[in-house]
Amino acid sequence: MSGPQKFVEAEPVHAPDTAHRSDDPDTKRLEKRIYQGVLAAVVAWGGSVAIWGIPGLYIPALMLVPVIVAVLFIITQG
Repeated sequence: MSGPQKFVEAEPVHAPDTAHRSDDPDTKRLEKRIYQGVLAAVVAWGGSVAIWGIPGLYIPALMLVPVIVAVLFIITQG
């Protein structure tokens, strides 16, 4: 080929907005509880940093290492 190569622009593929949504009230309640749990964990971690400083930042992360390793094992057994 002579000259610069031209790239063909493809149209983006858009998934429908309702692909993974459910109007089931139990699903919405579960999602809300998950978000509340994550928010509570972040607030508690921030509180530990405010109270104990740097050890309050890294000790909870250090304590979560075995939990994350266990989650990785569970995922790989999948």
